[in-house]
Formats: sequence, structure tokens, C-alpha cells
Amino acid sequence: MPEWSDKDVIADRGRSLEEEYFRKKDRELIEKMRQASAAAAARAEMGARTGLTDPQLLEELQALGFTPETVVLVPLVPVIQVAWAEGGVTAPERALIMKLARARGIAENSAADFQLTDWLERRPPDEVFTRATRLIRAMLAAPGQQHLSADDLVKHCESIASASGGIFGINRVSAEERQLLTSLAEALKGRAG
Repeated sequence: MPEWSDKDVIADRGRSLEEEYFRKKDRELIEKMRQASAAAAARAEMGARTGLTDPQLLEELQALGFTPETVVLVPLVPVIQVAWAEGGVTAPERALIMKLARARGIAENSAADFQLTDWLERRPPDEVFTRATRLIRAMLAAPGQQHLSADDLVKHCESIASASGGIFGINRVSAEERQLLTSLAEALKGRAG
């Protein structure tokens, strides 16, 4: 029976640690590649659903937290922004937004429905509002996306603004909402930067 020297034990231990290190690095690399592949597949699916082909715009959608399941909400962002203009979403505004969501194919209990419900209860970050307008404009200009126009979106925003407030129908749209409607209309129609 051969005798093991301390040198052999240390060398074997060193090789074992080295092999384990490289196995760990391989697993990490495989996981990163899997995640990158999943992100690319999600971007491709969002592109198919939005008509967007620019990789930067698709990455921006992902950075804002949109997924293939929730990207259908992007055109509703201005409507939600108007609903939050006075600090909270009223019951009539909520009802109109949900009606619009259902008309746009957002099914009850879907990922998009859960996200929308969350946005109606907790105001989305300003970043969602500020970056969404440019993305929406790009979506509206995409080939095959003529089922919704900037004018349609502005009309939906106006409906939400007038859904609450005012006495006897007078001054139903607040000054904050009116200012927001003007800037959204300009941005969606491409007249503002």
C-alpha cells in the first residue's frame, strides 16, 4: 500500500478546490447565459406585441418593469397618470380605466390586470410616466399598430379627467388635469420633446 505524503494530500486538496471553483464559475456562466436568453426572448415577444423593433426601446420597456404579459398596459400609462393628477384615483376614474382595460383585452386576474390594479392603488413611479410617452409614440408609429391613435389616447385621458370633480358638471377638469392633458396631447402627437 503506497504511503501518502503530506505533499500529495495538499496537492489533491488544491486540485479539488480548483475543480470546485471552476464548476461554480461554469454554473454561474450557464445561469447568466440562461438569463440573457430569457431576457432576449422576452424582448422579442414584447416586440411582437408592440410592433417595436428597436432593441433600445425594448430594453427600456424591460427596464421599466414591463414583461410580455404586462406590455399591453403601456398605452394606458397616460390615462393612469391623469387619474393620479390630483393625488389619488377616484372610484369613477377607476371604473372607467377598468372598462378601458377590458375593452383593450386585459383579462381579469391576468398579470396585466394585477399590475393595473396595483397602479390604481399605488401611484407608479414618475419614471414610468416620463419614459412611457416616448415609448407610446414609437408604438403608435409602428407598422400594424393602427388600432389605437394618439387622438384616441387623448380622448381617453380627457374622459378620465372629467370622470370626477366639479359641482353640477362645472369645472369637472381641474387645472392640474388640464395642464397634464395639454402636455400629454403635445407629447403623444409628437409636438413636444
